[in-house]
Amino acid sequence: MLRKLPICCFAMLSVQMAAAQDSLKTWTLKMCLDYALENNIQLQQSRNDYLSGLEDTQEAKAALLPSLSASATQGYTNYPSTNVEERNSYTGTYGLNAGLTLFEGGKLRTAVKEQQLQNRIDALTVSESENDIRIALVEAYMQALYAAEAVEVAAGTAEVSRAQRDRAEEMWRAGAISKVDFAQLESQYAGDRYQVVVAQATLDDYKLQLKQLLELDITEEMNLAAPAEGEETVLQPLPSKTTVYAAALNAMPQIERGRLGVEAAELGVRQARAGFYPSVSLTAGLGTGHMSGDNYQSGSQIWNRFNENVALSVNIPIFSNRKNRTAVNKARIAVSNSRLEQLGIEKELLRQVESAYLNAVSAQSQYAAAKQKERYAQQSYDLTDEQFRVGRKNTVELITAQNELSSARQEVLQAKYMTLLNIGLLDIYQGK
Repeated sequence: MLRKLPICCFAMLSVQMAAAQDSLKTWTLKMCLDYALENNIQLQQSRNDYLSGLEDTQEAKAALLPSLSASATQGYTNYPSTNVEERNSYTGTYGLNAGLTLFEGGKLRTAVKEQQLQNRIDALTVSESENDIRIALVEAYMQALYAAEAVEVAAGTAEVSRAQRDRAEEMWRAGAISKVDFAQLESQYAGDRYQVVVAQATLDDYKLQLKQLLELDITEEMNLAAPAEGEETVLQPLPSKTTVYAAALNAMPQIERGRLGVEAAELGVRQARAGFYPSVSLTAGLGTGHMSGDNYQSGSQIWNRFNENVALSVNIPIFSNRKNRTAVNKARIAVSNSRLEQLGIEKELLRQVESAYLNAVSAQSQYAAAKQKERYAQQSYDLTDEQFRVGRKNTVELITAQNELSSARQEVLQAKYMTLLNIGLLDIYQGK
């Protein structure tokens, strides 16, 4: 009875481990994208920058409205001289002041327009950050899927090597092959097991990158959904490069951001020119006060000192030590730089689209060639294995055929996921 207890515990532990494995959340690419767009820290900071810009716009609009402030002051004064009748004096002043800028060369209204443009630029920056997250996730997810299948291929190769090693051991004991042949197959098996470990480490590294993009805890495990794409998806016809680029010019937020950057810079020129114009402002106020004396208690001082004032002031710039002229010239240079930046953004987008397009076309061709190579390598290995069993092929030829088959399978996987990756990038560039 006691001997059965460890067996039962081991069985229960195996069931629990299998249940835990099944309970792991399976992440599809869409789930990863949705989760990252909601939880990525950098993206949340970008959204907060946009909200901060909205507050700046409200402040710029409020500068067009009148300002109003109230003040109250209470004071106490001591006179230490013996020649005064009252050594202590109490004073109070009260005021209500308002101000309004009537004209400032359009500077305030231009500032509002400039800030509103900046709000739109900030919103496009958020969208651009979202696209950056999408691109990074597609790359990490496809790399992780490739690594996961590479582990399966490596494990399958190692299993074949183990079976060959076991069969070779029987043949060696029966005298059909030499000890050297058996040692070669045993070495091959050890090498294939090592490749499984390397492939698993690569998979763990890609999963770690994916979890970092998702802002998941480093200890949290995750399963990736097996890809549903078949060969028809990998070899699907691609739209023309010009079609993709034309769609990208309309869909990618950095293009609109560059155009708005030019508009904002042109508003900066208008704002700088406002320094040459006079400014007109209107102020008004109410005030009163009191001082300790015979009439302080009755409050008559507050009424007697009550006053109203209104003033219109004009400030005309005559000589500003070239500050205004320098500001205008620098604003014009900023416009030129903004146009150059917009051109650079368009060229960079063209480079990215062309790179993804050429990589997709190349990967499709590599995939078709790799599939054909895999079929021939499989046929070669099967024939070599059969001939090895009857002694017509040696271990070196068998190992060579097996390595060629394993290499062909890896090339198929690499071409497959390179194609899917670049097709995904082309979809993002087209706004899909």
